[in-house]
Amino acid sequence: MALVEIARFTDVYEADLAAAFLASHDVEVSVTERFQTTVDPLMQRALGIRLMAPASQAAMARDLLARARSGEFAEADEDDLPDATPLARGVGGALAVAAWATGGFWGSSLPRRLRPLAWQGMLLSALLVVAVMLAVFLIGKVLLDPPRG
Repeated sequence: MALVEIARFTDVYEADLAAAFLASHDVEVSVTERFQTTVDPLMQRALGIRLMAPASQAAMARDLLARARSGEFAEADEDDLPDATPLARGVGGALAVAAWATGGFWGSSLPRRLRPLAWQGMLLSALLVVAVMLAVFLIGKVLLDPPRG
């Protein structure tokens, strides 16, 4: 059985997806150069990744790939998640602001021992704590000892 080139791809993942698509339609395919190009990814662009199939199935494989590229097998892209309610959006926004204000976004993704001290986040957190304490004190004072006048 002689193998012929069906298509050539510049990305190994795209070639694997095309091979899986053809295999699901009972076309025997093989992805060549997969191992060479994954060892040295620059070779993907230089060599390309060939999709090979038996000569007896070549026409059907090329036709299936052309139909797939034209979108014939595409399904409606529906979002199965419900729309967020205004309450959920508000709570999410408040949590993001709270995380930012309390230093949830301090520093970088480096390990703790390597990252610099994020003094700006700590300063903002300290100011927020002082502001909350002051607000609680003032509200408590107004509620417990209302001004007389």
